[in-house]
Amino acid sequence: MQLHLSTWAEVETYLKRSTGIIIPIGSTEQHGPNGLIGTDAICAEVFAAQVGKAADALVGPSINVGMAQHHLGFPGSMTLRPTTLIAVIRDMVASLSRHGFDRFFFLNGHGGNIATATAAFSEIYAEASLAPPGHNVPSIRCTIRNWWEAPSAKRLSNSLFPGEEGSHATPSEVSVTYHAYPDAVKSVEMTPRVAPHGSFTDAADYRRRFADGRIGSNPALATKEHGKTIMEAVVPELAESYKAFLTA
Repeated sequence: MQLHLSTWAEVETYLKRSTGIIIPIGSTEQHGPNGLIGTDAICAEVFAAQVGKAADALVGPSINVGMAQHHLGFPGSMTLRPTTLIAVIRDMVASLSRHGFDRFFFLNGHGGNIATATAAFSEIYAEASLAPPGHNVPSIRCTIRNWWEAPSAKRLSNSLFPGEEGSHATPSEVSVTYHAYPDAVKSVEMTPRVAPHGSFTDAADYRRRFADGRIGSNPALATKEHGKTIMEAVVPELAESYKAFLTA
């Protein structure tokens, strides 16, 4: 059940049986020579849609531009400042909590969102903690789950792409997008085969260190078949994680 495809009456009925919601959060940024700029948002959206079905949960609108300032050296990349993303998350949670939602499961597709989302949660909790005695601020719980950290995702990345998964523009995430959008599959030769590892600061530093956008990865190994395998393994685990969160 997706919020944007529901009526207000259907949401009202949903709230009688559950106060939890899944919110996909990703990014719009470069993903190397053959990865789609929307990779992180696509992964979050397709996993959230399938987890919502598996867990009988409502799926909210995607946050498809994240904290990605370090990718701005590559055309097409977009970012929100950390303070802006914090404000977006706070306002979305506040809006939905007004209707009775109190369990917010952010399904994440971008590592750069983690620190900022966690800070947003702390701001949300501070509203209740700093409120005067007798306040009516609702009790809210938020969590962020990274799909690539699911046990089966780690296992499959190790078995399908040993030593070539890396940490950005990975064959796992590119495979998921190819499964979701098979007409968008790209064939590009990688030079070197596996990109270098390393750290970075701002956009110029990133582009200087990682000229084609990859970090430690070989996304030429990505296939839509691998994406299907990953999706089928990870969705049940994320669904169980969501159900556990509702009762935590």
